[in-house]
Amino acid sequence: MVALVPAEAPGDERGAFLNFVEAQRAALRRALLGLTEEQAASRPSASELSLSGLVKHVAEVELNWLRLAQQRPNERRRTRETWEEAFRLVGDETIPEVLAFWEGVQKETEEFVREVPSLDDTFPLPPAPWFPKDGRVSVRWMLLHLVQEMGRHAGHADIVRESLDGQTSFALIAQEQQG
Repeated sequence: MVALVPAEAPGDERGAFLNFVEAQRAALRRALLGLTEEQAASRPSASELSLSGLVKHVAEVELNWLRLAQQRPNERRRTRETWEEAFRLVGDETIPEVLAFWEGVQKETEEFVREVPSLDDTFPLPPAPWFPKDGRVSVRWMLLHLVQEMGRHAGHADIVRESLDGQTSFALIAQEQQG
């Protein structure tokens, strides 16, 4: 079986963090294997979450953290009125479009992390009760937070997928590797 999180090159902390972020991304993408748009949009469990909505959400969350770290405006920033749209495809959005958008965000995140002078570099956060009290976090903290955020939602995706058609993450890994 192929390792799901490749080992980092000795001393490559950035590579290690990026590998763990990618392992969580892959788990979310894998949950969509073999599904139609309708199946991916369904909500077969007690949760309001769908697989396509989870993927859209984590793509937008990653973009938001990247823009915060870059100290640039987020072109997809959600308001209270549009927050729920981050958890479902709307209009003519499709899974391939969301995945393509996320792939662009992933590439930009990796470039940013590889180019930032130090993982200790910090950036300001907007005031919110769920952010650290001093209002600043490091790039390292952001990467750990992305692993946490995506890992949480990859677990949700596992439950939704298993509720949908009985496919477990292990079966999907095997299916992907046979590919």
